[in-house]
Amino acid sequence: MAYFFELLVNGALAGLMYSLVALGVVLIYKSSGVPNLAQGAMVMIAAYLVWLSTTFGVPIYLAIVIGCIVMFLFGMLAERLLLRKLVGQPIIMIVMLTLGLEIFLRGVGPGFLGASPKQIDIGISFAPVIIGEVFINRTYLLGGVVALLLIGISTLFFRTRTGTKLRAVSDDHVSSWSVGISVERAIGISWGLAGLSAISAGVVWGSVQGVDWTISELLFPAIAVVILGGLDSIAGVLVGGLLVGILGSVIPGYLDEIAGGGTRDVVTSLIILFTIMFRPYGIYGREDIERV
Repeated sequence: MAYFFELLVNGALAGLMYSLVALGVVLIYKSSGVPNLAQGAMVMIAAYLVWLSTTFGVPIYLAIVIGCIVMFLFGMLAERLLLRKLVGQPIIMIVMLTLGLEIFLRGVGPGFLGASPKQIDIGISFAPVIIGEVFINRTYLLGGVVALLLIGISTLFFRTRTGTKLRAVSDDHVSSWSVGISVERAIGISWGLAGLSAISAGVVWGSVQGVDWTISELLFPAIAVVILGGLDSIAGVLVGGLLVGILGSVIPGYLDEIAGGGTRDVVTSLIILFTIMFRPYGIYGREDIERV
């Protein structure tokens, strides 16, 4: 029974860490209606950036602050140079552009900074927290707390005046323009916020598994979180992350020994498949009905 609870707790915390990646996807979609498939590579670049800063002797927490500034500007610059040129184009064109950006960044980061894993030391002991017979990863605990904090801040942000404008832009670009909202600026801000989310995810995951190109593969479970929770729902990021993390930990914990490993990706794929089949808008996603 202790083994089950260990899988459950660590899986839930890992799911919250997936939510850090998924949050960037939701922030952009909720603000602009654009599905961002480049978030995994943005997390990877953010992790490389923090690691590179520490190699020059910058303290880790100052490196994180620098990373936040750079990634916010990077997000806004990506929108200005790439996404803005496709305003008014079919959504599939924008999706393909973000996918192309993902592939490009996956190659550029390791190409310039090396493909071998780099470690980010955030000053947390590798010794687990022991509660009874359950061993809990300390970094997972930190990641879970950071995820809950950012999800809470994001929820409050969309209740502010600026957040309301971003939601209006997502609903209708033309109507937003007509009432004086700068659509381009709003979309740029959403990409900047996604850059901030990428920093938190990159630092936490970089300290867990090291910094290399494989961090960008976190996009896969993050997409499962987004689809399950709902593309435009901050609350869905929390619930979806917990469910994806728990199912992706408990089920492989028992089946990997029988199947020989690799069942985590199968579970994640099935979550995406069944959600699209039976609840395509996710748990908390908004169901839009269009009359034709």
